[in-house]
Amino acid sequence: MSLIHHYQSPNFDERPNHQCLDLIIIHYTGMEKVKEALTRLCDPLAKVSAHYLIDQKGQCYQLVDDQKRAWHAGVSYWQGIRDINGISLGIELDNGGHDGGLPFFLEPQIQALLSLLTCLSQKYHINKKKIIGHSDIAPLRKMDPGELFPWLTLHQHGFGLWPTSTPQQAVPQSIRDVQKILRIIGYDCPLNGIIDHQTEAVIRAFQRHFTPTEITGTLTSQLKDTLSCFEA
Repeated sequence: MSLIHHYQSPNFDERPNHQCLDLIIIHYTGMEKVKEALTRLCDPLAKVSAHYLIDQKGQCYQLVDDQKRAWHAGVSYWQGIRDINGISLGIELDNGGHDGGLPFFLEPQIQALLSLLTCLSQKYHINKKKIIGHSDIAPLRKMDPGELFPWLTLHQHGFGLWPTSTPQQAVPQSIRDVQKILRIIGYDCPLNGIIDHQTEAVIRAFQRHFTPTEITGTLTSQLKDTLSCFEA
C-alpha cells in the first residue's frame, strides 16, 4: 500500500496480559476535515485515538503502534469480550458521518482500506471475518461507519462478516430465536424474548451492517431471512 504517515498520539496504553490481536474495528471520524480528526485523535485531553486514519484521498496515517492499545472502542462487547480495545486494531475513515450528512465513502479511501486490511490480516493472522463496525460492538452508543459503508465490497474482496447466499438454519420466528442468533453472531443481545431498548439497538446495528436499506429495529421478514443465512 501507499506510504504511511506517522502521527504520534499519546492516547494509548499497554495491551493487558499480552492479548493477541483478534479484531479490526472500522469507524468514521464524524468530523468535517481530516486535520480536525487528526488533531482530536492526538489530543491528550480528548482521550480517544485509533491505530490508523485514512483520508478521502487514500492517504493512510498511523497514530498508535499496533502493539499498543488505542482508545477507539469505548464501552463495547463482541463474542463475550468487553475489553475490545485490548484485542483490536481501530481504523478511522475520514467521513463526516451522520452529523455531516452521511457522505459516500470515496473509491481511493476504500482501496487504501482494502490494502491496509490485507496487510494487517496477513501480518497478525487475523480472521478476515473478524472485521466489524463500531456500531456492531456498541449499538447503544454508535452508528459508525454507517449504512453507506460498503460492507458488500469488503466481502467481495474477502473481508468482513457476511451472511451466506443460502440459509444455514431455519428462519427464526420468535423474538427469542432472533436474539439467540444475534448473540451467536457476536452482538450483546439479551435473551429475554422481548424487544427492549437493547434488543432494538442491536437489531438496528445488524440492519445497518447487513440490510442497510431497511433499518427499523423490528422483526422484519428481511431481518429473519438474513439471520437464517448465518451459521448457528
